Formats: sequence, C-alpha cells, structure tokens
Amino acid sequence: MSCGCFGASTNKKKRTPPHTPAEIDGYPLDNIMHFSEKDLRFATDNYHPSKKIGRGGFGTVYQGTLKDGRQVAVKNLSVGSKQGVREFLTEIKTISHIKHPNLVELVGCCVQESNRTLVYEYVENNSLDRALLGKRSTNLELDWGKRSNICRGTARGLAFLHEEVVPHIVHRDIKASNILLDRDFNPKIGDFGLAKLFPDDITHISTRIAGTTGYLAPEYAMGGQLTMKADVYSFGVLILEIISGKSSVRTNWGGSNKFLLEWAWQLHEEGKLLELVDPEMVEFPEEEVIRYMKVAFFCTQAAASRRPLMSQVVDMLSKKIRLNEKQLTAPGFFQDSGESSLKKSSFESTSNQFSSAPASFTQVIPR
Repeated sequence: MSCGCFGASTNKKKRTPPHTPAEIDGYPLDNIMHFSEKDLRFATDNYHPSKKIGRGGFGTVYQGTLKDGRQVAVKNLSVGSKQGVREFLTEIKTISHIKHPNLVELVGCCVQESNRTLVYEYVENNSLDRALLGKRSTNLELDWGKRSNICRGTARGLAFLHEEVVPHIVHRDIKASNILLDRDFNPKIGDFGLAKLFPDDITHISTRIAGTTGYLAPEYAMGGQLTMKADVYSFGVLILEIISGKSSVRTNWGGSNKFLLEWAWQLHEEGKLLELVDPEMVEFPEEEVIRYMKVAFFCTQAAASRRPLMSQVVDMLSKKIRLNEKQLTAPGFFQDSGESSLKKSSFESTSNQFSSAPASFTQVIPR
C-alpha cells in the first residue's frame, strides 16, 4: 500500500495566530494548522444555514471555502460539551499526523475563547449513510462497482489504522454515517472522536462502551473489552448494509425482531442470500456478491479470535482466495436487552478459516 504516513512539516509560527493557546488540557497543539474564528466565519458565510451539511452528536458540520479557494468541512463543536472537548482532543491526537487515501484528512482547528472547531477536507458525496439510506437520486446511483470499491477502500483504511500506524488505532465507531464519499465515490473513514490508540504490547483495553447499536461486537458491548476485532465486526456489518441498502440499526428485518446481521445469517442458512441484495442494484455478479456477504460473516464471528485481521479482509475482498466455509459459524449478536448469542464454546480459537491457491492463510491469530 503506497501512502504518506506523515504530513510535511510546516512553519507553525506563520500559521499560528498569537491568540491561539499552545495546549488544551495539557495536550500540545503545535502539530496542526490553526484557524481564527474570523477565518471560519468568512469561509462558511457566518455559519449560514445553507452551508450546513450534517449534524453529529457533538456539533454541526458546515461546508466552507478558505481564502485560498480550498473546499473544507467545518465541524463546530457544541459549546459547553465536555464530551465534545474530549472528542475534539481525540481527533487531533489520533489523525493530525497521519494521511491515507481512505481516511478523511484533518486540515486544522480553531481554539478561540469557548470555540472548538475542527476543519476537514471536503468530500463531495457526503456520507455513505446518506447515499444508501437517504433519498436516492440518479446522481448517487450505487452500482456494484461503486459498492465493492467502497468495501475494499474502507477495509484498506482500517488495515492501515490497525497494522501500519504506530501506535495502532481502533476507530470504535465504524458505521455508514462515518464513511464519507469523494467525487469518485472513494470511501474515506471519518469521525475519530471515539478512537483509541493501541501500543504493540497491548492485547486489549478495558474501556467505557461507546459506539452504535447494530454495529457493536458482542464481547465489547457486554464487557467493555476492546480489541481491534471490534472494528472488524463493525466492518462486517457495514458490508451487509452496503450490499442490502438497509440499516443495521433497525430490528424489523425478515418479518421479525431481527437486526440486519441476524436476518442475513438466516438467509444464508436457508440458501437465500441473494434475497438480501438491494433491489436498486439491478445487475451484479452473483458469485462475487455472495462472496462479499460470506466475508462479512467471517468478520462478525461470535468470538473475536475467529475474526480475520483487516489486512486479511483486504485480501479476501480483492483476491481470488478460496474461503473455507466449513469454519464459518453463526455470527455473534448483541441485543439491548443484554442478550447475546455469544456462548462459552465460541471463545475457542480455530484455524483454517480461509485458504487460497496459490496464496494461503491457514491461521487467524488474535491481536
């Protein structure tokens, strides 16, 4: 994978206005471009409602144009939100120094009086969530070529975070609304406010549970034991959303109280997987689409140790690797009631989950 991990150094004195603090809560802010509130008000026409392009849990996002003509997305965090400030710092700590084609670039920030604002690159086609689940238009037609590219690109971005960046990064909130699409529908992972850094010598982190129902790995949702395999699980659910055009958060699929993953597994057991495919996608290669859904099941195995690494997922999606479906067991499901299909026996590690000729993976090793 060819990519630049670290941005070129810049002259911070020229970019940092005199009113900008050197740190927040003890964290230095000398590795990121600073904007004044005046700059950002100018860029967004004083945060005009017509410039609003999204709203998250911690603030509103506006489209803006910098004085040099660059298009940006300006995320203005809610004033007085302690959680918003934590998210603000986490974003800066996590991605201010890394670049990858499948990660949203953090351009800079504004720290002025009570204002906490993050400035990102602007992506033309908004979020995958809006493209999949919002009002469809002919301009946002998602054929199989686009959908498969979104799956592979997102997998590459996660593999970069998990295995190439040091310390490694667990995103913790992989979902359709956090995957942004550029002009050519290339995916970019965004919103790192819940991310955690993973040093090489750490196998898991005990942490508060955060994320979105429908995407949460059962072992994380039940016990707060976070590993990189939690992201792998969420990505598996995301594949099913991309193929079906349906939300994983809703629980009425298949004519009963089932999440999307549960319904997909039921269709798999009944030999009816193609019934999951989005009816908007008229033409598609059946064998390849079924293959992607089976990769989703490998990613969502009940035991984290049975899930592949993201670099292996990239290969499973990109190469003619023969999947060893005999090793495929029921995915893990988590319900808000606290119930889960995660059983004691599912924690047993297995091997030979997928193999290939000539390439071969014979052991899936938990990180």
